[in-house]
Amino acid sequence: MFNLERLRVLHEISVHGTVGGAADALYVTTSAISQQMAKLERETGQQLLARNGRGVRLTDAGRLLAGHAERVLSLLEVAQADLEAHRGQAVGELLLGAFPTAARGLLPAALTMLREEHPQLHPRLTEMEAESAVPRLLRGDIDMAVVLDWHNRPLSLPSGLCKAALLEDPTDLAMPAGHPLADRRRVELREFAEEEWVSWPDGEFCHEWLMTTLRGEGIEPRLSHRAEEHSTQLALVAAGLGVAVAPRLGRGPLPRGVAVVPVHHTLRRHIHAIWRQDADRRPSIRAAVAALEKAAGNVGATPP
Repeated sequence: MFNLERLRVLHEISVHGTVGGAADALYVTTSAISQQMAKLERETGQQLLARNGRGVRLTDAGRLLAGHAERVLSLLEVAQADLEAHRGQAVGELLLGAFPTAARGLLPAALTMLREEHPQLHPRLTEMEAESAVPRLLRGDIDMAVVLDWHNRPLSLPSGLCKAALLEDPTDLAMPAGHPLADRRRVELREFAEEEWVSWPDGEFCHEWLMTTLRGEGIEPRLSHRAEEHSTQLALVAAGLGVAVAPRLGRGPLPRGVAVVPVHHTLRRHIHAIWRQDADRRPSIRAAVAALEKAAGNVGATPP
C-alpha cells in the first residue's frame, strides 16, 4: 500500500520538475522531500528519480507512478466533494485566495455572509496575485480563488477549472490634483502620451496589460516608478511623480492631492471566482460562489 503523502510529493515533483519546486509547493524543506522520495523508492523497489545536471528527472517508473498519483489525488478530491454533497451542508475548512483589491473590497463582505449563513464552515483567506493563485488552485493548495483579467487581455485558464463572473470593475485615471485635466468629466488615454506613468513591477499581469493598452493607443510609455500596491501607486501620484490607472474595487479614500477621472473608452477589469471542476459539487464551493456573487452585487460599479 502506497503512502498518500509520498504520492503527493512525487506528483509535485512531476508538476514542478524540481525538488525545490515541490518543497515550496508543499511548504516543507528539500531535505524532507528527498527523505519521502527515498522511502517511496524503497516501497516500490524501483528508482523513481535520476539526477539531471543540478536537478532531477523522473525515470520511466517515476513517470508511470506519477500518472497514477495524479489520478489518485483527483479521486480523493471527488470523494470529498461527494461526501459533502451527500451531507448537503457547507462544513469544514475552505481555503480561499484573492488578489489584493478583491481581498480588501470584496472578500470581507463575502466572508461575513458565509460565517452568518454557514456557521460550520471555516473559510480561510490568503492574499495572492492571480498568477500564483491559479497554480496553487490546480495543486490543491487552495479550494477557490478570486482572480482578474482585463477587457482587452483575458486571463488564460487551464482545463479542469470552473469559473463564475462576479463583477466588472471600471478603472479611472489617477493624476495629481493640480493636473490641467483633473477637472474634466472624461479623458482620453492619448492625452497623456507625454506623461510619466506609475506601473506595476515587470512581468506582472497588470503591468503587461498597461503596456499593451498604452501602445495600442500609440503611446510609448515613459515609466517613472513601479509599485505592487495601488495605495503606493496613488501616493506616488499625490507627490506629483506620474499618473496611474486606479481601479475602483477596494480603492478606499483617495490620498490628498490625487484626482481620478474616468477614461472615455472605459477601462474595465473582470473579476472571477475559479475552482477545480472535480470540487464543483461541494456545498462549501457553491456557498462561497453565492456569497461572492451577492457581495459583488452590493459593490456594484459606483462612480468615482
